[in-house]
Amino acid sequence: MVSEQILKSRTALRKELREARRALSAVQQEEAAVGIAEQLHQLPLLNHARNIAGYLVNDGEVDLGPYIASQWQSTSSKQFALPVLHPICKGHLLFLFYSSHTALVKNKYKIKEPALSCQNVLPTSQCDVILMPLVGFDIKGNRLGMGGGYYDRTLAFTQTKRHSQNQLSPNNPKLVGIAHDIQEVKSLPIAPWDVPLDAIVTPTRTLIFNNT
Repeated sequence: MVSEQILKSRTALRKELREARRALSAVQQEEAAVGIAEQLHQLPLLNHARNIAGYLVNDGEVDLGPYIASQWQSTSSKQFALPVLHPICKGHLLFLFYSSHTALVKNKYKIKEPALSCQNVLPTSQCDVILMPLVGFDIKGNRLGMGGGYYDRTLAFTQTKRHSQNQLSPNNPKLVGIAHDIQEVKSLPIAPWDVPLDAIVTPTRTLIFNNT
């Protein structure tokens, strides 16, 4: 059970960090996007990944566009997917394949996502890596999201496997948080439902964690 004080602390911190990233200039955002692309090109977790889930910017997040575009322009066999609000399981996400020709629509949060198509669904368990936008993080790998719980609910199955087998299943997606450097805090108040990350990538550095 999470105390009311911790919940209030997370809410206040989320507001502060969202305002900070939205205040970044267009030039700063462009530089961050280039930095993230460079870091991701060197991330070992992505070396052999084929199915990668990402996201589109909506609230000052670091733009993955340059990284995704560079993969499309190369001879890479990597395929990308984007999160979509699950039409049946409320509070959960689906991942749909994404290309430069994908038709996009706005969901109830005004976030662009691929138009729903059953044939384009990528099962979450078949994602090799999921690049998740962070609102905040600390050096221990704790993360703060937007507060909706969508990723935590969608990825809860990874924790069930982890606990039942006492190790990370090789079929579990690797979870990589993406954030601006200014989103780092000294220590985050954590909640029991928070799904741990395998790595955090900012425009200037990469943190790798051992969650096995």
